[in-house]
Amino acid sequence: MTRNEAELKLKETFGFDKFYDEQWETIEKLLRGERMLLIERTGYGKSLCFQFPATQFEGITVIFSPLIALMRDQVRGLNEKGIPAEFINSEQTQEENSQIIQNAVDNKIKILYIAPERQENQEWIEATRKMNLSMIVIDEAHTISVWGHDFRPAFRRIINLVQLLPKELPILATTATATKRVQSDIEQQISGNLTTIRGNLLRDNFHLFVIETKSEDEKLLWLAENINKISGTGLLYTGTRVNTQIYARWFDFVGVDSTDYSAGLDGDTRKEIEKGLMSNKWKCVVSTNALGMGIDKPDIRFIIHTQIPASPIHYYQEIGRAGRDGGKTYIILFYNSAEDDNGVPEDYKLPKAFVDGGRPSLKKYRQVINELKLEQLGERQLMKKTNMKQTQIRIIKSDLIEQGIIKEVLFGKSKKYEYQYNAPELDTAKFDDLRNAKLKDLDSMVNYVFTSEPRMKFLCEYLGDSLPMKFENCDNTKHKKIIVKPSSLIIEKLTDFRETFFPILNVESRHSNLENGVASSYYGISNVGSVLHRCKYEGGGDFPDFLLKQTLKAFRKTFENKHFDIVIYVPPTTSGDLVKNFAEKISSVLKVPISHNLSKQHETQPQKVFQNGILKRENVLDAFDYSDPNEINNKSILLIDDIFDSGATIREIGKLLTNFGAKLIIPLVIARTVGGDI
Repeated sequence: MTRNEAELKLKETFGFDKFYDEQWETIEKLLRGERMLLIERTGYGKSLCFQFPATQFEGITVIFSPLIALMRDQVRGLNEKGIPAEFINSEQTQEENSQIIQNAVDNKIKILYIAPERQENQEWIEATRKMNLSMIVIDEAHTISVWGHDFRPAFRRIINLVQLLPKELPILATTATATKRVQSDIEQQISGNLTTIRGNLLRDNFHLFVIETKSEDEKLLWLAENINKISGTGLLYTGTRVNTQIYARWFDFVGVDSTDYSAGLDGDTRKEIEKGLMSNKWKCVVSTNALGMGIDKPDIRFIIHTQIPASPIHYYQEIGRAGRDGGKTYIILFYNSAEDDNGVPEDYKLPKAFVDGGRPSLKKYRQVINELKLEQLGERQLMKKTNMKQTQIRIIKSDLIEQGIIKEVLFGKSKKYEYQYNAPELDTAKFDDLRNAKLKDLDSMVNYVFTSEPRMKFLCEYLGDSLPMKFENCDNTKHKKIIVKPSSLIIEKLTDFRETFFPILNVESRHSNLENGVASSYYGISNVGSVLHRCKYEGGGDFPDFLLKQTLKAFRKTFENKHFDIVIYVPPTTSGDLVKNFAEKISSVLKVPISHNLSKQHETQPQKVFQNGILKRENVLDAFDYSDPNEINNKSILLIDDIFDSGATIREIGKLLTNFGAKLIIPLVIARTVGGDI
């Protein structure tokens, strides 16, 4: 096929007149059955490089992608063009995914998107042997490299598949973010007759600024006075889920249209927010970096980070989601340089914690090895035996499999892991190398904050793209530095907000009459946590009156118009009568009778000792009883506790009270932890 012939078909199917030169070079090689690595900036049109040849091949093209939002967007767009495309991921039912797999085997699909984690599914493994494969695509290919900024162990399995494929089967790996080291690693893994095209990563429509602050409040204050002055709509990225809620509620308080988004939301809510983003429903969406990957919105006019990312490559990828139409786009990064007692800048701590927690301790690796020496165990069994989080178990087992220390064993549709006889000793040298590399990346991100050279030049050179040109699009060149100088009025507003911001407790369930409750504060971002700790664990006596006033203020703001028949409190584990005494004060002030009839059937351990949801739920399962069920039949209950963590205790009690006839249960607590919300 000549370029002219291909561009006629391009116009007919996709509506574009021409290919870029590098697009055509990539497509031409794929049509000849070659292997390609394409490194081009976000918005370049990398997807066309595999979608077009996929329409020309006889069989099916399989695209491995970690981005569910991208799958949805691209499949919808392809179907609208009359191209049969589907996706397989965790948002669909098993029956839906199975039917799509069968359609792929029956050659009814031209393009199939699939999450890499699905490769562990036996149904998928068997189906791939029957498919008429024409091309394999690895999207976001930096994820197959341990040196990439978003390495995913499941992506390594794609390489196992690649090695089994015929040498003449075309393979395309694409990414917008690969350093020279990552590029070399990808090339080595894919191997074969591979050609790499590395495009120009410059985004000259970006206007880049760094705003140095001396407190978290200065970020909130500047945004309140200035975000509505920026044209268009955009994204504001925070470092934690908790902060998405704080910023969104602050924006609501000062009249900025926004909503918060994080991986903690259910799938339907995330889809609705993604749709709202596309239609410019809000001035900005406040999100963790969970939003934006794969969102095909060309006119995002600004991206603001309230926390430095872990590396310049993370930053380049995240800001690359904006301004894809070439229009003027503002890129703003806040950095709180205030130092703690040890001289560590406040905004260095969170990304440093991510690096430190990115790989479990060696003690935990040895714990998994020792458990598997005794017996074969599945993932959930390992979580229960070791008291580790699911993410930790998955990292550990992936590393141990790669080093030949354990292996997977299939039992029907279930999977277990077993220790290999005469396995090698655990090699930790790679872990140390990777941690040191990530710390170096983080230091480079701090260097970006304080650099005096053009900011886009700094980012391009970090990614290995040296350009002999003049940059004039940042606050180190033609733009003025932004200094935070809030008005007294907005400072007063922030004080008012602090006294009226109360975290929501998300506990609603189809299995009980629980409704979402409220806490008076977050445990980790105020003095409330230290006071609670002193009372609970250091013999500090009853919770002080200021906590009572704050909790009642949260109650009145959230539930002033609701009627409650009875106050019930969570029985203690180790804190004696603290919660009981606090609940009695709540009952007295609200003039709602209190009951002491909720009790424990058996002893439980403090929930904070458990690291995963499985053990937290098991700890409180069937742990409670109510001695006078008639007392709560058809009643509305205010359920009091001191600290809300995973919510497992509240949900278990809610289920019990519902079974005894309670028509409404709403929790009210002093503080909600931020653990698990990062």
